[in-house]
Amino acid sequence: MHLNYKEIPGYAKIFLDYVYNFEKVNRFYKINFRNKDKYLPHFKKVAESFSSRQFNLSEIISEQYLHFSPSDKTHNNIEKLKSNKTLAVVTGQQLGILGGPLYTIYKTLTTIKLCEYLSERYSDFNFVPVFWLEGDDHDFNEVSSIGILNLENKFQVIDYGEKISNDDDRISVGKINFTEDINLFFEEIERTIRTTEFTKDILNRLKDFYKPGNSFKDAFKQILYSLFDKYGLLVLDPQDSKIKEILKPIFKKEISDFRTHTEQIIKVSATLEELYQAQIKVKPVNLFYSDDSGRFLIEPTDEGFRLKGKHVKFTLDELIDLIETEPQNFSPNVLLRPICQDYILPTAFYVGGPSEIAYFAQLLPMYNIFNIEEPIIFPRSSATLLEKGIQKSIDKFNLNLKDVFVKNNQLEEKIITSISNDNTDELFKKVKDEFEITFDKLKEKLFQLDKTLGDASSKTQQKIFRYLEELKSKAENAVKRKHETSIRQINKISSSLYPNSDLQERSLNFIYFENKYGSDILNKIYDELEIDKFEHQIIEL
Repeated sequence: MHLNYKEIPGYAKIFLDYVYNFEKVNRFYKINFRNKDKYLPHFKKVAESFSSRQFNLSEIISEQYLHFSPSDKTHNNIEKLKSNKTLAVVTGQQLGILGGPLYTIYKTLTTIKLCEYLSERYSDFNFVPVFWLEGDDHDFNEVSSIGILNLENKFQVIDYGEKISNDDDRISVGKINFTEDINLFFEEIERTIRTTEFTKDILNRLKDFYKPGNSFKDAFKQILYSLFDKYGLLVLDPQDSKIKEILKPIFKKEISDFRTHTEQIIKVSATLEELYQAQIKVKPVNLFYSDDSGRFLIEPTDEGFRLKGKHVKFTLDELIDLIETEPQNFSPNVLLRPICQDYILPTAFYVGGPSEIAYFAQLLPMYNIFNIEEPIIFPRSSATLLEKGIQKSIDKFNLNLKDVFVKNNQLEEKIITSISNDNTDELFKKVKDEFEITFDKLKEKLFQLDKTLGDASSKTQQKIFRYLEELKSKAENAVKRKHETSIRQINKISSSLYPNSDLQERSLNFIYFENKYGSDILNKIYDELEIDKFEHQIIEL
Protein backbone atom coordinates (compact mmCIF):
# COMPACT_ATOMS: atom_id res chain seq x y z
CA MET A 1 0.00 0.00 0.00
CA HIS A 2 1.28 3.48 -0.87
CA LEU A 3 0.32 7.10 -0.26
CA ASN A 4 1.22 9.98 -2.51
CA TYR A 5 3.51 12.40 -0.64
CA LYS A 6 0.99 15.13 -1.40
CA GLU A 7 -1.53 13.33 0.83
CA ILE A 8 0.77 13.68 3.86
CA PRO A 9 1.35 17.04 5.58
CA GLY A 10 4.78 18.53 6.06
CA TYR A 11 6.57 17.98 2.75
CA ALA A 12 8.24 21.03 1.18
CA LYS A 13 7.02 22.07 -2.26
CA ILE A 14 10.49 21.72 -3.79
CA PHE A 15 10.62 18.06 -2.71
CA LEU A 16 7.16 17.39 -4.16
CA ASP A 17 8.16 19.01 -7.45
CA TYR A 18 11.45 17.08 -7.48
CA VAL A 19 9.54 13.81 -7.19
CA TYR A 20 6.46 14.56 -9.29
CA ASN A 21 7.21 17.59 -11.53
CA PHE A 22 10.94 17.56 -12.19
CA GLU A 23 10.66 20.01 -15.09
CA LYS A 24 9.86 22.72 -12.52
CA VAL A 25 13.18 22.21 -10.70
CA ASN A 26 15.50 20.99 -13.47
CA ARG A 27 17.57 24.21 -13.43
CA PHE A 28 18.76 23.31 -9.91
CA TYR A 29 19.85 19.70 -10.50
CA LYS A 30 22.14 18.00 -12.99
CA ILE A 31 20.02 14.96 -13.92
CA ASN A 32 16.43 13.82 -13.43
CA PHE A 33 16.65 10.70 -11.25
CA ARG A 34 13.79 9.12 -13.25
CA ASN A 35 15.57 9.53 -16.61
CA LYS A 36 17.36 6.19 -16.97
CA ASP A 37 18.63 7.13 -20.44
CA LYS A 38 21.03 9.50 -18.67
CA TYR A 39 22.42 6.90 -16.29
CA LEU A 40 25.08 5.28 -18.47
CA PRO A 41 26.62 8.54 -19.80
CA HIS A 42 26.64 9.81 -16.21
CA PHE A 43 28.43 6.68 -14.96
CA LYS A 44 31.11 7.08 -17.60
CA LYS A 45 31.69 10.74 -16.65
CA VAL A 46 31.96 9.95 -12.94
CA ALA A 47 34.38 7.07 -13.54
CA GLU A 48 36.53 9.13 -15.90
CA SER A 49 36.62 12.12 -13.57
CA PHE A 50 37.48 10.03 -10.52
CA SER A 51 40.27 8.09 -12.25
CA SER A 52 42.42 11.25 -12.27
CA ARG A 53 42.57 11.34 -8.45
CA GLN A 54 45.69 9.73 -7.05
CA PHE A 55 44.86 7.91 -3.82
CA ASN A 56 44.03 4.35 -2.79
CA LEU A 57 40.49 4.47 -1.42
CA SER A 58 40.29 0.69 -1.01
CA GLU A 59 43.37 0.71 1.23
CA ILE A 60 42.00 3.55 3.40
CA ILE A 61 38.68 1.76 3.98
CA SER A 62 40.49 -1.53 4.65
CA GLU A 63 42.43 0.19 7.42
CA GLN A 64 39.20 1.58 8.86
CA TYR A 65 37.92 -2.02 9.08
CA LEU A 66 40.97 -3.44 10.87
CA HIS A 67 39.02 -3.99 14.10
CA PHE A 68 36.07 -5.63 12.32
CA SER A 69 35.56 -8.97 10.63
CA PRO A 70 33.58 -7.92 7.57
CA SER A 71 31.34 -10.29 5.65
CA ASP A 72 32.42 -11.62 2.26
CA LYS A 73 30.09 -9.10 0.60
CA THR A 74 31.68 -6.19 2.43
CA HIS A 75 35.20 -7.49 1.81
CA ASN A 76 34.45 -7.89 -1.91
CA ASN A 77 33.05 -4.36 -2.09
CA ILE A 78 36.23 -2.97 -0.51
CA GLU A 79 38.26 -4.88 -3.12
CA LYS A 80 36.05 -3.56 -5.93
CA LEU A 81 37.13 -0.02 -5.06
CA LYS A 82 40.51 -0.84 -6.58
CA SER A 83 38.87 -0.85 -10.02
CA ASN A 84 38.23 2.34 -11.98
CA LYS A 85 34.96 0.72 -13.07
CA THR A 86 33.58 0.87 -9.53
CA LEU A 87 31.03 3.53 -8.61
CA ALA A 88 29.54 4.36 -5.24
CA VAL A 89 25.94 4.78 -4.19
CA VAL A 90 26.27 6.97 -1.12
CA THR A 91 24.14 8.05 1.77
CA GLY A 92 25.01 9.71 5.07
CA GLN A 93 23.54 10.81 8.34
CA GLN A 94 24.24 12.54 11.61
CA LEU A 95 25.40 10.16 14.32
CA GLY A 96 22.06 9.76 16.07
CA ILE A 97 22.24 7.71 19.24
CA LEU A 98 21.15 4.08 18.67
CA GLY A 99 21.07 4.92 14.95
CA GLY A 100 18.65 7.83 15.21
CA PRO A 101 15.11 7.76 13.75
CA LEU A 102 13.81 4.93 11.57
CA TYR A 103 14.57 6.81 8.36
CA THR A 104 18.26 5.98 8.89
CA ILE A 105 17.29 2.33 8.35
CA TYR A 106 15.25 3.17 5.26
CA LYS A 107 17.84 5.36 3.56
CA THR A 108 20.55 2.75 4.18
CA LEU A 109 18.41 -0.04 2.75
CA THR A 110 17.49 2.17 -0.22
CA THR A 111 21.22 2.63 -0.88
CA ILE A 112 21.87 -1.12 -0.70
CA LYS A 113 18.91 -2.05 -2.89
CA LEU A 114 19.72 0.64 -5.46
CA CYS A 115 23.21 -0.86 -5.76
CA GLU A 116 21.70 -4.27 -6.37
CA TYR A 117 19.34 -2.85 -8.99
CA LEU A 118 22.17 -1.08 -10.85
CA SER A 119 24.50 -4.08 -10.67
CA GLU A 120 21.91 -6.24 -12.40
CA ARG A 121 21.45 -3.77 -15.25
CA TYR A 122 24.85 -2.16 -15.88
CA SER A 123 27.38 -4.96 -16.03
CA ASP A 124 30.19 -2.66 -17.26
CA PHE A 125 30.37 -1.13 -13.78
CA ASN A 126 30.54 -2.28 -10.18
CA PHE A 127 28.32 -0.53 -7.64
CA VAL A 128 29.05 -0.44 -3.91
CA PRO A 129 26.89 1.05 -1.11
CA VAL A 130 28.69 3.55 1.13
CA PHE A 131 27.53 5.23 4.33
CA TRP A 132 29.33 8.53 5.01
CA LEU A 133 29.57 9.12 8.78
CA GLU A 134 28.83 12.79 9.44
CA GLY A 135 31.08 12.89 12.49
CA ASP A 136 32.15 16.51 11.96
CA ASP A 137 28.62 17.74 12.65
CA HIS A 138 28.37 19.46 16.03
CA ASP A 139 24.64 19.50 16.80
CA PHE A 140 24.70 17.41 19.99
CA ASN A 141 21.06 18.13 20.86
CA GLU A 142 19.85 16.60 17.58
CA VAL A 143 21.68 13.29 18.03
CA SER A 144 21.48 12.65 21.78
CA SER A 145 17.93 11.32 22.16
CA ILE A 146 15.56 8.71 20.80
CA GLY A 147 11.80 8.55 20.44
CA ILE A 148 9.97 5.47 21.66
CA LEU A 149 6.46 4.32 22.66
CA ASN A 150 6.22 3.62 26.37
CA LEU A 151 4.21 1.01 28.28
CA GLU A 152 1.10 3.21 27.98
CA ASN A 153 1.62 3.46 24.19
CA LYS A 154 2.49 7.14 24.47
CA PHE A 155 5.34 8.80 22.63
CA GLN A 156 8.31 9.43 24.90
CA VAL A 157 11.72 11.00 24.32
CA ILE A 158 14.69 9.47 26.13
CA ASP A 159 17.75 11.70 26.38
CA TYR A 160 21.39 10.92 26.86
CA GLY A 161 22.88 13.63 29.09
CA GLU A 162 21.69 17.21 29.37
CA LYS A 163 20.78 19.45 26.44
CA ILE A 164 23.37 22.16 25.84
CA SER A 165 23.16 25.75 24.66
CA ASN A 166 24.19 26.78 21.15
CA ASP A 167 27.19 28.61 22.59
CA ASP A 168 28.51 25.38 24.10
CA ASP A 169 27.63 23.21 21.10
CA ARG A 170 31.04 23.45 19.42
CA ILE A 171 32.56 19.99 19.61
CA SER A 172 32.28 17.63 16.65
CA VAL A 173 29.84 14.92 17.73
CA GLY A 174 32.11 12.24 16.29
CA LYS A 175 34.72 13.13 18.91
CA ILE A 176 32.41 13.08 21.93
CA ASN A 177 32.90 10.09 24.22
CA PHE A 178 30.09 8.64 26.32
CA THR A 179 30.25 9.11 30.07
CA GLU A 180 28.64 7.02 32.82
CA ASP A 181 25.39 8.83 31.90
CA ILE A 182 24.97 6.28 29.12
CA ASN A 183 24.06 3.74 31.81
CA LEU A 184 21.24 6.02 32.99
CA PHE A 185 20.08 6.28 29.36
CA PHE A 186 19.75 2.49 29.13
CA GLU A 187 18.08 2.27 32.53
CA GLU A 188 15.42 4.67 31.25
CA ILE A 189 14.94 2.54 28.13
CA GLU A 190 14.51 -0.59 30.26
CA ARG A 191 11.83 1.18 32.33
CA THR A 192 10.08 2.38 29.19
CA ILE A 193 9.84 -0.63 26.87
CA ARG A 194 7.93 -3.86 27.37
CA THR A 195 10.13 -6.83 28.27
CA THR A 196 10.05 -9.45 25.51
CA GLU A 197 12.04 -12.53 24.58
CA PHE A 198 14.32 -10.25 22.54
CA THR A 199 14.91 -7.43 25.05
CA LYS A 200 17.94 -8.81 26.88
CA ASP A 201 19.94 -9.67 23.76
CA ILE A 202 19.13 -6.36 22.05
CA LEU A 203 20.13 -4.26 25.05
CA ASN A 204 23.31 -6.25 25.66
CA ARG A 205 24.34 -5.73 22.04
CA LEU A 206 23.64 -2.01 22.15
CA LYS A 207 25.36 -1.58 25.51
CA ASP A 208 28.47 -3.13 23.99
CA PHE A 209 28.50 -0.29 21.43
CA TYR A 210 27.22 2.54 23.60
CA LYS A 211 29.39 2.39 26.70
CA PRO A 212 31.52 4.81 28.71
CA GLY A 213 34.66 5.78 26.81
CA ASN A 214 33.30 4.88 23.38
CA SER A 215 32.54 7.77 21.00
CA PHE A 216 29.32 8.67 19.18
CA LYS A 217 31.10 7.90 15.91
CA ASP A 218 32.50 4.52 16.95
CA ALA A 219 29.17 3.43 18.41
CA PHE A 220 27.26 4.55 15.32
CA LYS A 221 29.66 2.66 13.05
CA GLN A 222 29.29 -0.46 15.19
CA ILE A 223 25.50 -0.33 15.04
CA LEU A 224 25.58 0.13 11.25
CA TYR A 225 28.04 -2.73 10.96
CA SER A 226 25.88 -5.02 13.11
CA LEU A 227 22.78 -4.32 11.01
CA PHE A 228 24.06 -3.96 7.46
CA ASP A 229 27.42 -5.73 7.10
CA LYS A 230 25.64 -8.81 5.72
CA TYR A 231 24.39 -6.65 2.85
CA GLY A 232 27.89 -5.41 1.98
CA LEU A 233 27.52 -1.83 3.27
CA LEU A 234 30.80 0.11 3.51
CA VAL A 235 30.96 2.64 6.35
CA LEU A 236 33.38 5.49 5.67
CA ASP A 237 34.81 7.75 8.38
CA PRO A 238 35.74 11.11 6.77
CA GLN A 239 37.43 12.27 9.98
CA ASP A 240 40.25 9.84 9.18
CA SER A 241 43.52 11.81 8.90
CA LYS A 242 44.23 10.16 5.55
CA ILE A 243 40.90 11.41 4.20
CA LYS A 244 41.64 14.92 5.46
CA GLU A 245 45.06 14.75 3.76
CA ILE A 246 43.36 13.99 0.43
CA LEU A 247 40.93 16.88 0.94
CA LYS A 248 43.66 19.54 1.22
CA PRO A 249 43.11 20.81 -2.37
CA ILE A 250 39.38 21.25 -1.66
CA PHE A 251 40.03 23.12 1.59
CA LYS A 252 42.65 25.38 -0.03
CA LYS A 253 40.45 26.24 -2.97
CA GLU A 254 37.54 27.04 -0.68
CA ILE A 255 39.57 29.41 1.49
CA SER A 256 41.35 31.04 -1.49
CA ASP A 257 38.29 31.54 -3.72
CA PHE A 258 35.50 31.84 -1.16
CA ARG A 259 34.21 35.11 -2.62
CA THR A 260 33.56 33.53 -6.02
CA HIS A 261 31.97 30.49 -4.39
CA THR A 262 29.71 32.59 -2.18
CA GLU A 263 28.65 34.81 -5.07
CA GLN A 264 27.59 31.79 -7.14
CA ILE A 265 25.70 30.16 -4.29
CA ILE A 266 23.93 33.41 -3.42
CA LYS A 267 22.78 33.76 -7.03
CA VAL A 268 21.22 30.32 -7.17
CA SER A 269 19.78 30.73 -3.66
CA ALA A 270 18.12 34.01 -4.67
CA THR A 271 16.53 32.31 -7.69
CA LEU A 272 15.44 29.46 -5.45
CA GLU A 273 13.85 31.88 -2.97
CA GLU A 274 11.65 33.31 -5.71
CA LEU A 275 10.08 29.88 -6.27
CA TYR A 276 10.55 27.91 -3.07
CA GLN A 277 12.70 28.43 -0.01
CA ALA A 278 16.47 28.09 0.27
CA GLN A 279 17.18 25.30 2.74
CA ILE A 280 20.63 26.54 3.80
CA LYS A 281 21.66 30.00 4.93
CA VAL A 282 24.76 30.88 2.91
CA LYS A 283 27.97 31.58 4.86
CA PRO A 284 30.94 33.49 3.39
CA VAL A 285 33.32 30.57 4.02
CA ASN A 286 32.23 26.92 4.07
CA LEU A 287 34.97 25.70 6.41
CA PHE A 288 35.37 25.06 10.12
CA TYR A 289 38.59 24.96 12.11
CA SER A 290 38.88 22.81 15.23
CA ASP A 291 41.15 23.15 18.23
CA ASP A 292 41.06 21.81 21.78
CA SER A 293 38.13 24.07 22.70
CA GLY A 294 35.83 23.13 19.84
CA ARG A 295 34.90 23.59 16.19
CA PHE A 296 34.61 27.16 14.88
CA LEU A 297 33.34 28.60 11.61
CA ILE A 298 35.98 30.54 9.65
CA GLU A 299 34.84 34.07 8.80
CA PRO A 300 36.48 36.66 6.53
CA THR A 301 37.67 40.03 7.93
CA ASP A 302 39.15 43.11 6.27
CA GLU A 303 42.65 41.87 7.08
CA GLY A 304 42.14 38.12 6.63
CA PHE A 305 40.10 35.61 8.62
CA ARG A 306 38.94 34.89 12.16
CA LEU A 307 37.21 32.12 14.05
CA LYS A 308 33.59 32.92 14.85
CA GLY A 309 33.07 33.44 18.56
CA LYS A 310 36.76 33.37 19.33
CA HIS A 311 39.56 35.97 19.37
CA VAL A 312 41.73 34.13 16.88
CA LYS A 313 42.80 35.63 13.56
CA PHE A 314 44.67 34.34 10.50
CA THR A 315 46.03 35.68 7.26
CA LEU A 316 45.25 33.76 4.07
CA ASP A 317 48.82 32.42 3.96
CA GLU A 318 48.60 31.25 7.56
CA LEU A 319 45.40 29.34 6.85
CA ILE A 320 46.85 27.76 3.71
CA ASP A 321 49.89 26.67 5.75
CA LEU A 322 47.63 25.20 8.43
CA ILE A 323 45.64 23.28 5.83
CA GLU A 324 48.92 21.90 4.49
CA THR A 325 50.32 20.89 7.89
CA GLU A 326 47.15 20.22 9.95
CA PRO A 327 44.36 19.18 7.52
CA GLN A 328 42.77 17.06 10.26
CA ASN A 329 41.73 20.28 12.02
CA PHE A 330 39.56 21.44 9.10
CA SER A 331 36.06 20.26 8.22
CA PRO A 332 33.40 21.31 5.71
CA ASN A 333 30.04 22.86 6.46
CA VAL A 334 26.82 21.51 4.94
CA LEU A 335 27.43 23.18 1.55
CA LEU A 336 31.00 21.92 1.15
CA ARG A 337 30.44 18.46 2.66
CA PRO A 338 28.95 16.92 -0.53
CA ILE A 339 31.89 18.30 -2.53
CA CYS A 340 34.33 16.59 -0.14
CA GLN A 341 32.28 13.40 -0.22
CA ASP A 342 32.21 13.22 -4.02
CA TYR A 343 35.88 14.11 -4.31
CA ILE A 344 36.74 11.17 -2.07
CA LEU A 345 34.22 8.78 -3.64
CA PRO A 346 33.25 7.99 -7.25
CA THR A 347 29.63 8.87 -6.42
CA ALA A 348 27.07 7.93 -9.04
CA PHE A 349 24.03 8.42 -6.78
CA TYR A 350 23.39 10.09 -3.45
CA VAL A 351 20.39 8.72 -1.56
CA GLY A 352 18.78 11.55 0.38
CA GLY A 353 15.66 12.49 2.28
CA PRO A 354 13.40 15.48 1.57
CA SER A 355 15.62 18.03 3.38
CA GLU A 356 18.77 16.82 1.63
CA ILE A 357 17.06 16.97 -1.75
CA ALA A 358 16.04 20.54 -0.92
CA TYR A 359 19.56 21.70 -0.03
CA PHE A 360 21.12 20.03 -3.09
CA ALA A 361 19.19 22.63 -5.09
CA GLN A 362 21.80 25.18 -3.91
CA LEU A 363 24.82 23.01 -4.68
CA LEU A 364 25.15 22.79 -8.47
CA PRO A 365 27.42 25.88 -8.70
CA MET A 366 29.80 24.29 -6.18
CA TYR A 367 30.10 21.13 -8.26
CA ASN A 368 30.85 23.22 -11.34
CA ILE A 369 33.44 25.32 -9.49
CA PHE A 370 35.27 22.27 -8.14
CA ASN A 371 34.91 20.40 -11.44
CA ILE A 372 33.22 17.41 -9.81
CA GLU A 373 30.30 15.51 -11.31
CA GLU A 374 27.18 16.08 -9.23
CA PRO A 375 25.61 12.72 -8.33
CA ILE A 376 22.07 11.85 -9.24
CA ILE A 377 20.02 12.57 -6.13
CA PHE A 378 17.81 9.57 -5.45
CA PRO A 379 14.90 9.94 -2.97
CA ARG A 380 15.19 7.51 -0.09
CA SER A 381 12.29 5.15 0.46
CA SER A 382 9.76 6.34 3.01
CA ALA A 383 7.68 3.94 5.09
CA THR A 384 5.37 3.41 8.02
CA LEU A 385 5.33 0.05 9.83
CA LEU A 386 1.72 -1.02 10.44
CA GLU A 387 1.07 -3.57 13.18
CA LYS A 388 -1.90 -5.95 13.00
CA GLY A 389 -3.55 -4.60 16.14
CA ILE A 390 -3.36 -1.05 14.79
CA GLN A 391 -4.83 -2.21 11.47
CA LYS A 392 -7.80 -3.72 13.30
CA SER A 393 -8.47 -0.42 15.07
CA ILE A 394 -8.23 1.46 11.77
CA ASP A 395 -10.75 -0.94 10.23
CA LYS A 396 -13.03 -0.61 13.26
CA PHE A 397 -13.29 3.15 12.80
CA ASN A 398 -13.52 2.99 8.99
CA LEU A 399 -10.39 5.11 8.54
CA ASN A 400 -8.20 5.59 5.51
CA LEU A 401 -4.50 5.70 6.36
CA LYS A 402 -4.20 9.30 5.19
CA ASP A 403 -6.84 10.19 7.81
CA VAL A 404 -4.33 9.22 10.50
CA PHE A 405 -1.69 11.78 9.51
CA VAL A 406 -3.21 14.63 11.52
CA LYS A 407 -2.74 15.84 15.08
CA ASN A 408 -4.06 13.44 17.70
CA ASN A 409 -6.82 15.77 18.95
CA GLN A 410 -8.11 16.25 15.39
CA LEU A 411 -8.34 12.49 14.81
CA GLU A 412 -10.00 12.00 18.18
CA GLU A 413 -12.57 14.72 17.49
CA LYS A 414 -13.33 13.35 14.03
CA ILE A 415 -13.91 9.79 15.20
CA ILE A 416 -15.89 10.66 18.33
CA THR A 417 -18.16 12.88 16.23
CA SER A 418 -18.71 10.06 13.73
CA ILE A 419 -19.58 7.42 16.36
CA SER A 420 -21.52 9.68 18.73
CA ASN A 421 -25.05 11.01 18.40
CA ASP A 422 -24.05 13.86 20.71
CA ASN A 423 -22.57 16.44 18.35
CA THR A 424 -21.80 18.92 21.09
CA ASP A 425 -19.90 21.35 18.88
CA GLU A 426 -22.77 21.76 16.46
CA LEU A 427 -25.40 21.91 19.20
CA PHE A 428 -23.62 24.56 21.27
CA LYS A 429 -22.78 26.62 18.18
CA LYS A 430 -26.48 26.65 17.24
CA VAL A 431 -27.48 27.69 20.76
CA LYS A 432 -24.84 30.45 20.82
CA ASP A 433 -25.87 31.79 17.41
CA GLU A 434 -29.56 31.86 18.36
CA PHE A 435 -28.79 33.46 21.71
CA GLU A 436 -26.62 36.10 20.02
CA ILE A 437 -29.44 37.10 17.66
CA THR A 438 -32.01 37.25 20.48
CA PHE A 439 -29.68 39.16 22.81
CA ASP A 440 -28.84 41.73 20.09
CA LYS A 441 -32.55 42.55 19.84
CA LEU A 442 -32.77 42.84 23.63
CA LYS A 443 -29.71 45.13 23.79
CA GLU A 444 -31.17 47.43 21.15
CA LYS A 445 -34.42 47.76 23.13
CA LEU A 446 -32.58 48.33 26.43
CA PHE A 447 -30.32 50.96 24.83
CA GLN A 448 -33.42 52.92 23.78
CA LEU A 449 -34.68 52.85 27.35
CA ASP A 450 -31.37 53.69 29.06
CA LYS A 451 -27.85 53.82 27.50
CA THR A 452 -26.24 52.38 30.63
CA LEU A 453 -28.44 49.29 30.32
CA GLY A 454 -26.82 48.63 26.92
CA ASP A 455 -23.36 48.38 28.51
CA ALA A 456 -24.67 46.20 31.33
CA SER A 457 -26.35 43.87 28.86
CA SER A 458 -23.04 43.37 26.97
CA LYS A 459 -21.30 42.32 30.19
CA THR A 460 -24.19 39.99 31.00
CA GLN A 461 -23.93 38.48 27.52
CA GLN A 462 -20.19 37.79 28.01
CA LYS A 463 -20.90 36.06 31.33
CA ILE A 464 -23.57 33.88 29.76
CA PHE A 465 -21.18 32.91 26.95
CA ARG A 466 -18.56 31.97 29.52
CA TYR A 467 -21.09 29.77 31.35
CA LEU A 468 -22.06 28.26 28.00
CA GLU A 469 -18.40 27.41 27.26
CA GLU A 470 -18.05 25.80 30.69
CA LEU A 471 -21.18 23.75 30.04
CA LYS A 472 -19.87 22.77 26.61
CA SER A 473 -16.57 21.63 28.15
CA LYS A 474 -18.45 19.48 30.69
CA ALA A 475 -20.56 17.99 27.90
CA GLU A 476 -17.44 17.17 25.86
CA ASN A 477 -15.85 15.48 28.87
CA ALA A 478 -19.03 13.46 29.37
CA VAL A 479 -18.86 12.33 25.73
CA LYS A 480 -15.20 11.36 26.22
CA ARG A 481 -16.06 9.33 29.32
CA LYS A 482 -18.80 7.61 27.38
CA HIS A 483 -16.33 6.67 24.63
CA GLU A 484 -13.27 6.10 26.82
CA THR A 485 -12.36 2.76 25.21
CA SER A 486 -12.58 4.22 21.71
CA ILE A 487 -10.41 7.18 22.70
CA ARG A 488 -7.72 4.83 24.04
CA GLN A 489 -7.74 2.99 20.70
CA ILE A 490 -7.59 6.28 18.78
CA ASN A 491 -4.62 7.44 20.86
CA LYS A 492 -2.89 4.13 20.20
CA ILE A 493 -3.37 4.59 16.43
CA SER A 494 -1.93 8.11 16.57
CA SER A 495 0.99 7.13 18.78
CA SER A 496 1.95 4.25 16.52
CA LEU A 497 1.49 5.82 13.08
CA TYR A 498 1.85 9.55 13.70
CA PRO A 499 3.76 9.92 16.99
CA ASN A 500 4.43 13.43 18.21
CA SER A 501 2.33 14.66 15.23
CA ASP A 502 5.00 13.53 12.80
CA LEU A 503 5.71 10.56 10.58
CA GLN A 504 6.72 7.42 12.44
CA GLU A 505 10.01 7.28 10.49
CA ARG A 506 11.02 10.71 11.79
CA SER A 507 10.05 10.04 15.41
CA LEU A 508 10.63 6.45 16.49
CA ASN A 509 13.87 4.52 16.91
CA PHE A 510 14.31 1.02 15.45
CA ILE A 511 14.68 -0.49 18.94
CA TYR A 512 10.92 -0.15 19.52
CA PHE A 513 10.07 -2.58 16.70
CA GLU A 514 13.16 -4.79 17.07
CA ASN A 515 12.22 -5.33 20.72
CA LYS A 516 8.73 -6.47 19.73
CA TYR A 517 9.53 -8.56 16.66
CA GLY A 518 13.20 -9.51 16.95
CA SER A 519 16.12 -8.81 14.63
CA ASP A 520 14.40 -10.64 11.74
CA ILE A 521 12.24 -7.55 11.27
CA LEU A 522 15.16 -5.93 9.42
CA ASN A 523 15.05 -8.74 6.82
CA LYS A 524 11.31 -8.20 6.41
CA ILE A 525 11.78 -4.46 5.86
CA TYR A 526 14.62 -5.19 3.43
CA ASP A 527 12.42 -7.62 1.46
CA GLU A 528 9.38 -5.35 1.33
CA LEU A 529 10.87 -1.88 1.02
CA GLU A 530 10.32 -0.66 -2.53
CA ILE A 531 12.80 1.81 -3.97
CA ASP A 532 11.07 2.60 -7.27
CA LYS A 533 7.60 3.81 -6.22
CA PHE A 534 8.59 7.25 -4.87
CA GLU A 535 5.61 7.32 -2.55
CA HIS A 536 5.11 6.68 1.16
CA GLN A 537 4.88 2.93 1.69
CA ILE A 538 2.91 1.04 4.33
CA ILE A 539 4.65 -2.15 5.46
CA GLU A 540 2.34 -4.52 7.33
CA LEU A 541 3.87 -6.48 10.21
